[in-house]
Amino acid sequence: MNDVRELLGRAVEGAGKPAFSAGAVYAKAARIRRRRRAAASAAVLAVVAAGAFTLPRAGGDEDPAHSSVASAGPSASPTTSASAPASAKAERLAALLPAEVGEIEEVSLLALIKNATPEQARTTYLGPLDGQYAFRKDGGVGYLLLTLMDREALERKMGRPADPAEDLCARVGQEPARDDCVREVLPDGRTLTTWHDSMDYSGDDSVGWGPELVGRLTQSDGSQFLVRSSTGFEGSGTQGPLLSDPPLSRQQLKKLLTGPEVLPKG
Repeated sequence: MNDVRELLGRAVEGAGKPAFSAGAVYAKAARIRRRRRAAASAAVLAVVAAGAFTLPRAGGDEDPAHSSVASAGPSASPTTSASAPASAKAERLAALLPAEVGEIEEVSLLALIKNATPEQARTTYLGPLDGQYAFRKDGGVGYLLLTLMDREALERKMGRPADPAEDLCARVGQEPARDDCVREVLPDGRTLTTWHDSMDYSGDDSVGWGPELVGRLTQSDGSQFLVRSSTGFEGSGTQGPLLSDPPLSRQQLKKLLTGPEVLPKG
């Protein structure tokens, strides 16, 4: 099962009219290293020439792709504008993370990449912090995608019964092995699996994703938290250069996913 399609496909499921297919939002994924080096050099020159680097924004204050920015850290105060109040979810997420991760903004990848309307981009989430977030740091923009899927939804996607004990690090058939895959059984019986994905896949979409850290937390009831900590994307709708590393590390992902704040109440 393609992990990118699991997460972005769920976002597209709630998009209403089928004007956008899941494939339209998935990463083209083949990173063009020469283009990245040129973009990085251009950014450095811009900083030297202008003394500052402003991240490009896709649209104005009313763009459905954006909410306002919240700074991470326990005592962080969200940065807001008069026309766009800060996302409550972005504020809650920022409060759980160290300030070093940068500024956090709730976004819609459908809106950014495909100019979807708010109605088309609307998604129903199970978890209180589920969503898509931009992380801005050192002039770059990465993304965190967090989605809780119940057992029934997972089984529909897989076309088979979910197995909470499944070893996601084990190679299946002709599927490529997951890079740097770590499977950890937690004291409460849940299983956290994380791995790195270079995102070097061929495709014909309008964006190319940078490397990312992928995670799944499998719960005893068969539900799973699916998460992508992505260095960002280039191409249509880009908000800025890729980050040098995924916005959240393996340990930061573990702390976030195993905390009570991501679980539905009740």
